[in-house]
Amino acid sequence: MSLRQESAAAFAWPEPAPRPVVPGAPSLTHSRCDWTREITIVDEYGEHRQLHIPCERPLTIFVDKRELVTLMTLGARPELLVLGYLRNQHLIARADEVESITVDWDVAAAAVRTRGGVPDLETRTSRRVVTTGCGQGTVFGDAMEQVGSLRLPDAQAARIRQGTLQRMLETIRQHDSIHRRAGSVHGCALFQGSELLMFVEDVGRHNAIDTITGWMALHGVEGADKALYTTGRLTSEMVMKAATIGVPIVVSRNGVTAMGYDLASRLGMALFGRAANRHFLCYTGAERFDSEPEVKPATVRVVSG
Repeated sequence: MSLRQESAAAFAWPEPAPRPVVPGAPSLTHSRCDWTREITIVDEYGEHRQLHIPCERPLTIFVDKRELVTLMTLGARPELLVLGYLRNQHLIARADEVESITVDWDVAAAAVRTRGGVPDLETRTSRRVVTTGCGQGTVFGDAMEQVGSLRLPDAQAARIRQGTLQRMLETIRQHDSIHRRAGSVHGCALFQGSELLMFVEDVGRHNAIDTITGWMALHGVEGADKALYTTGRLTSEMVMKAATIGVPIVVSRNGVTAMGYDLASRLGMALFGRAANRHFLCYTGAERFDSEPEVKPATVRVVSG
């Protein structure tokens, strides 16, 4: 098997288990593009080697023939990305509001046709906040104002045990990924208990969570009993998007920003950061966490002679 064939096989994530789509779900294209490109590099020993790097490409979204935004994306599941983006920007509330999403990589565009239009689209998208997302993600100001109306299930109804959290982290550790082989991407995963439901990678963590949002909207999957994992830092944008899809527990391999912390505290969300192997920090929402503490290693004191 050649390096190119080996790469193609390695980067074919297992598809989620088949699920019925919601009534009135939009028709979607199934566009495909290369996720990585092979290049030649020179290493520290002066040797030439081939390796793969992730592709990054623009995708301009048109809603009812009106240009909305251009996203920089890996292009793994662009139709779900577009659907989730519209949902997380509060431009649609349900998947059945969209009639079709057509992605054409020849013109790097996604054409969205809605069933009844998006009310006040121009006004609602006129004010943008440039976020810390990779590729300069944007959140429309109207979406920021929706935070006060978001409600998560209470702490008794939605919680996580330490053993479940550690099984999640072990599943992620063993999961093959573009990041492991080529770097330069972020991943997001949706869990129910310790079961992995959906995994996706993109050049930005906001794109990855939007894609998961699109998958949930298409299949009518609720977030109340789910947990979200991300490789990216937990900013206000990531916390807000998780709350929008109703997920009360978010786990990150990275850290938490002050605004992300404040927003999660306000929403009653459990945030776990610096989570890898058996290590983690619970930043907020400890009332949702059933701790099963491990024995802390004894401190070794070195006494000099």
